[in-house]
Amino acid sequence: QVQLVESGGGVVQAGGSLKLSCVTSGRSFMRPAMAWFRQAPGKEREFVAAIIWSGTRATYADFVRGRFIISRDDIKLTVYLDMNNLQPEDTAVYYCAGGQVAASSSDMYNTWGQGTQVTVSS
Repeated sequence: QVQLVESGGGVVQAGGSLKLSCVTSGRSFMRPAMAWFRQAPGKEREFVAAIIWSGTRATYADFVRGRFIISRDDIKLTVYLDMNNLQPEDTAVYYCAGGQVAASSSDMYNTWGQGTQVTVSS
């Protein structure tokens, strides 16, 4: 069974930075596309960023506005999300997901982690 394990969440002040990590359980279970989604209390899960394992092409949600960078390490089987200039509205549980296509719809991903909490104080 594929496992995705997120880490790196925490509490940070507005303007601060965090780096999230998502480790996959093994190369044989790698998905072509990896993505980050987030879900704030009382809101639907929303797309943050996605990247293809075989290349460097990445896509981002508009609200990222150049503040976040998604990257991957093929040797460590890990996907990262560098988040800078965090704002209170970025407070959410952040989920790592794996799928066949780097899409913005959560329906395109069939493997999910348990999530890591990010809290940004004003």
